[in-house]
Amino acid sequence: MKFTATALLLAPVALAAKYPITGNEVNCRSGPSTSSDIVTSYKKGDEVQVTCQIDGEDIFGNTIWDQTEDGCYVADFYVKTGSNAFVTEACNADEGDSNPDAGLMANDYPYKNGCGGVDKWNFYKCQCTSFVAWRLNDRKNIKFTNQYKGCNFGNANTWDECAKKVGLTVNKKPKVGAVAQSNAGSYGHVAWVSKVSGSKVTIEEYNWATSEGYGKRTVAASTFNYLHF
Repeated sequence: MKFTATALLLAPVALAAKYPITGNEVNCRSGPSTSSDIVTSYKKGDEVQVTCQIDGEDIFGNTIWDQTEDGCYVADFYVKTGSNAFVTEACNADEGDSNPDAGLMANDYPYKNGCGGVDKWNFYKCQCTSFVAWRLNDRKNIKFTNQYKGCNFGNANTWDECAKKVGLTVNKKPKVGAVAQSNAGSYGHVAWVSKVSGSKVTIEEYNWATSEGYGKRTVAASTFNYLHF
């Protein structure tokens, strides 16, 4: 059968809904947390298109963050979607780890009997940073070093800044296989997330309770930031 151009009727294309901003000046960030870099800002009354939604930092009892057409995240608390639940599909920026060994807990660190000096990833052996570098390479097959993607990760208290610079997701939502990071103390601390149970995480680490030694503990998830490689 032959069709002419005038015989074909095209279905209308549905446009994504836009929602008004309710705050006076609302920041849109690189990740779903207030610790993430500011990408742009919206004024009260601006309408934003929500492309997907994700759980993140709790803002006045609301943990939902909306990804906008600008590719950044704004707290759903400041967006009038008419719902306290998701109104569109979930984002995939914070997916879980597909490696079944990511959560296997064991002191398999290769330098555990030979501390001192610098490891092959250019961190000091038996420090928290060296242990996590080992895990990223061994468990996730990521070629991670102290100069990953051109950024000097250095001490643990600068890992979150470097992670953001190289485009990694940094938020307050733990996942097995993520890096737990804290800026507390003189040098900060990093650890490996091996288990997530509600509001608790079980981490593995080096040089915390045992000097230059292995340990594991279960703490409140809010203790750390989480870097998702």
